[in-house]
Amino acid sequence: MIAPLRVSVARPKGTFILTMQEEQARASKRTVVRVRKPEWLKIRLGDNSTFTDTKQTIEGHGLNTICHSGKCPNQGECWSAGTATFMIGGAVCTRACRFCNTLSSKTPAPLDPLEPMKVAQSIKKMNLRHAVITSVDRDDLEDYGAAHWVRTIEEIRRVAPEVTIEVLIPDFNGRLDYVDQIIACRPRIISHNLETIRRLTPEVRHIATYDQSLSVLKRIAESGIPAKTGIMLGLGETEEEVLELIDDAHAVGVSIMTIGQYLQPTRRHLPVVEYVHPKQFARLRTLGLERGLRHIESGPLIRSSYHAERHVLD
Repeated sequence: MIAPLRVSVARPKGTFILTMQEEQARASKRTVVRVRKPEWLKIRLGDNSTFTDTKQTIEGHGLNTICHSGKCPNQGECWSAGTATFMIGGAVCTRACRFCNTLSSKTPAPLDPLEPMKVAQSIKKMNLRHAVITSVDRDDLEDYGAAHWVRTIEEIRRVAPEVTIEVLIPDFNGRLDYVDQIIACRPRIISHNLETIRRLTPEVRHIATYDQSLSVLKRIAESGIPAKTGIMLGLGETEEEVLELIDDAHAVGVSIMTIGQYLQPTRRHLPVVEYVHPKQFARLRTLGLERGLRHIESGPLIRSSYHAERHVLD
């Protein structure tokens, strides 16, 4: 039998709820304890011509990808296969989540009006069958970037009408009317990440809240478009808390989920509390499917858009 997910903070026998003192001890440990990366956590580097062509296409159009800014461990594999997740809205985010490596500023550069066209042309040139688009948060804009999202989707449809589109959207500061604008474009899948369990959300994310993200996912699911979300493990969650998140997501209509290992981008970011074993990821996948989710990608190197084309085919 596979052991449930563990948290590296010791508890007295029989204790299931963390006390304030334990929480403070955990926070203190995160600033000093460095967990050694296990041997089984391997990252594949890109080394073929397709990787080079993908890299040149993206850089040639001056585009941003979450593959690069997020230090995604699958960048080599995906770029070698000719796929990438395009990040629109610029390279600078107005939020400063403690897990994310994307540059942050309250005053990012103005939107590039040519960006939708550049993204569409890159997708066409790369002969993608399924395109994934995400963005930085743009809380500095009146519509939080919603109109730019719409223009990007419309341009992809115009230039590459045969491509299926998946979007990973921000929460638009809880404005569901802006979520509705994305829904009206009818992408094949709409994703919004919960990122972590309810208890850890205030520590891990900036501005975004657990319930606000659930409201976004509920709105997506109610539209009839498949709703997808992603989370990270290794930040101090318990299996019980992860299963609670899965139940919450399923209750609002989420049908697709990705579960991956949090990897600390730099020493300025939250440290890893635990490297979760692949068998535990497999266990969560089984339990999540039993709870009603339709498709789950679960493993240490899984990220939101990893093997995204499979979600369309299922």
